[in-house]
Amino acid sequence: MSRTKARIHYSPDVDALLIRLSEDPIDHAEEAGDFILHYSPEGKVVLIEVFQATPFLMGLLNSMIQREEVALT
Repeated sequence: MSRTKARIHYSPDVDALLIRLSEDPIDHAEEAGDFILHYSPEGKVVLIEVFQATPFLMGLLNSMIQREEVALT
């Protein structure tokens, strides 16, 4: 099984973070709060879109510094 490096892109104009996990084709997507998860035909997560990325990332970093658990919803 070959490994694909994740590719990350930030769009400051819409404060969105896109995390591409695989080069697999996208079959469908599901929205979950400030996230959209894109799935391959086999049900594998291919792309994660994070909206309102700045507050999410700041909260994540703050929680990591304080060693707290982070809820993704």
